[in-house]
Amino acid sequence: MRRHPTFLIIVLGFLNALTPFTIDLYLPAFPQIAADLGVAVSRMSLSVSVYFIGFALGQVIYGPLLDRFGRQRPIYGGLAIYVLATLGCMTTTSFEGLLIYRFISALGGSAASVGAIALVRDHIPAEKAARAFATLMLVLSVSPLLAPSIGSLITTVASWRAIFAVLAALAIADLALVMLAVPRTYSPDPTVSLRLTPILRTFRDALAQPQFRTYTLAGSLSFAGLFVFVSGSPAVFMDGFGVGPGGFGAIFAILAGGMILGGQLNHLLLKYFSSELVFRRALSVQVIGGIAFLALSMTFDLGKWATVVLLFVFLHCAGITYPNAAALALKPFTKNIGSASSLLGFLQLGMGALAAALVGVLDLTGPLPMAFVMAICSTAGWILLNSTRRSSSEEVGEQTSG
Repeated sequence: MRRHPTFLIIVLGFLNALTPFTIDLYLPAFPQIAADLGVAVSRMSLSVSVYFIGFALGQVIYGPLLDRFGRQRPIYGGLAIYVLATLGCMTTTSFEGLLIYRFISALGGSAASVGAIALVRDHIPAEKAARAFATLMLVLSVSPLLAPSIGSLITTVASWRAIFAVLAALAIADLALVMLAVPRTYSPDPTVSLRLTPILRTFRDALAQPQFRTYTLAGSLSFAGLFVFVSGSPAVFMDGFGVGPGGFGAIFAILAGGMILGGQLNHLLLKYFSSELVFRRALSVQVIGGIAFLALSMTFDLGKWATVVLLFVFLHCAGITYPNAAALALKPFTKNIGSASSLLGFLQLGMGALAAALVGVLDLTGPLPMAFVMAICSTAGWILLNSTRRSSSEEVGEQTSG
């Protein structure tokens, strides 16, 4: 039975939303978990870091599996691992056990994100992929708006352990949706090797593809601003500006809404302009916004709402650049799409994590560290994109004159 593309994308959006829910749903329960497991609240951040490490590794593991065995089987296996490990988080009595189970759940849960991206390319024509990724981004962006509030509600009526029961149930629901609503259109490719050397060669070949390399790196640098915002905003708003938890949640929702609006604007723009043009223009505006944020942070004592406005502009542009970068990066591939999408996710996550870590090591106060890293990342992406285009034009000119 053929599914309507919009319905299919919404299903894949829910599949992709498992990761932000896993990260954000239990944040309000940090004090409860820390008290129960006998650790300081500050150490709970390790459970987030461990999840990102496992998720990054899972990105490169599942790519070849999705190409070798088809899309469904690796997703089923990954979600099963996620459910079991999440139930382990629910029942653990030690902080070390929580870290181990979080790492394993990340390895399993990464199959959902990599699989969702590969399934978009399987079912959606390349010329329409950017709009599909924009819809995927919309569902993904809504998750951080909902997850902390839902997690807070759960902790008021039940133990923190119930949060992990909810996450396990969400993964089971995703599993059922994939089984019932996602058609099998991709045929497993037994020629795809699972040995390390051929896998690394596949990743090398993907990076050797100029379009993949350019849009993956430029897009990842642009999207790194989101990681910077998530890691730096609590210190900026709660410690620096004295905003309470409720006020911070409202500000977080406003800024996440900026990304959602970016995704919606992207839908409209793609009706009239090419994905490449939209990406280039949005990245240019993001660079201007990032440099303005940095300059104003260095010159003035920025207030709370001025910071919100500048962050809104930057994140709004990220909501436009991300789906276009993903679609353009994967467009050249007709084979090994799973491997390419996993490498895309790995590089995006890795560069975002490095950018977020840089905010933490800068010995600066106020919004300046966040503004500095955002400006550096977006500008680096813009330079990379335009230098690559210039090099390609020069090569074409040389070939023509020859």
